[in-house]
Amino acid sequence: MTDAQTDQRVLGATPAAAAGPEHVTEPTAYDAILLAGFGGPEGQDDVIPFLRNVTRGRGIPEERLEEVAHHYRHFGGVSPINDQNRELKAALEAELAERGIDLPVLWGNRNWDPYLADALREADERGFTKLIAIATSAYSSYSSCRQYREDFAGALEATGLDGRIQIDKVRQFFDHPGFVEPFIEGVKNAIGELQQKLPGIDPATEVRILFSTHSIPSTDAAKSGPAERGFGEGGAYAAQHLAVAEVVSHAATGGTVGWDLVYQSRSGPPSMPWLEPDINDRIAELPALGIKAVVIVPLGFVSDHMEVLWDLDNEAMETSDENGLVAVRVPTPGTHAAYVKGLVDLVLERRDAVPVDQRPAMTSLGPWYDVCRPGCCENVRLGFKPAAAGLAP
Repeated sequence: MTDAQTDQRVLGATPAAAAGPEHVTEPTAYDAILLAGFGGPEGQDDVIPFLRNVTRGRGIPEERLEEVAHHYRHFGGVSPINDQNRELKAALEAELAERGIDLPVLWGNRNWDPYLADALREADERGFTKLIAIATSAYSSYSSCRQYREDFAGALEATGLDGRIQIDKVRQFFDHPGFVEPFIEGVKNAIGELQQKLPGIDPATEVRILFSTHSIPSTDAAKSGPAERGFGEGGAYAAQHLAVAEVVSHAATGGTVGWDLVYQSRSGPPSMPWLEPDINDRIAELPALGIKAVVIVPLGFVSDHMEVLWDLDNEAMETSDENGLVAVRVPTPGTHAAYVKGLVDLVLERRDAVPVDQRPAMTSLGPWYDVCRPGCCENVRLGFKPAAAGLAP
């Protein structure tokens, strides 16, 4: 019996992760992959119930839900995120089959059907006991990491499968080449597109790259990542985005084009500080700096879901047009071949316990932890709840 088997410090973990190492050193024979999504409505009648699921316990008034519901109703009440996860699931299955890897892919959502509990019941019915989870979010924060881990723990409890099914999670992949390379390719293509649209434009002085991500409460940002790393006011969330933006900018333009990290999709009350600047506010400032065009990079997102389609493709594009700027929006990784390959590589990294010095990371911050550290990504308003794939609390 290994030390990990006798020291179960991580809720619902496999023996290799049970003691909470920063990076596992024992291989694990996983039975299946758990693709964990956010979920989204698939019809007009689903919109408000879905938004209530998302905001449960936060005291969001119905009138605010109706404001957000307008975004979904604009697209027929159907979020694109579920179809995107179906496509990603199929792409992962194809990549696994091409490599001869026998790992079924189960799919469960946090906020809409199919729920994580449904995926765990399917796993149990098929005799799977060791799952390796991929959350469709690349960065560290409460909503992008710990909340998924809490929902894993909640699903295990709700199904009565705690003790029968073990769930590990791949590391945060913000700086994995599979996630970063599609953005590098996208920025290169966008600069080329702008040069065709605006012959003679000088990218070094007349183009600005806006790396956009979801804004979160400043208190949550400060608590993102392990406290001992000392990331400062924006926590690991801001630090990770800034590091990746620097890598993408340098690889795509040689560092010759100026850039900003901007935020979008704020949903909190005006009295609560959230990360800034807002993308639309920054766009409005650029003409005075001699900027003629912007490249909008959805750096915080893995697919073209509602925040990308509405907040960037509608609102940010309108703001750009109002300010006389030509704008090009870079694609999200989606089912890009490099991204799909990278996700499978992350699974194999855990399956085979690849040594940390052999794990790819494109910033100095990574490779990130296999098992989240104590107190990582606290939600200050809600406190700590039981969470899988990390050390308590």
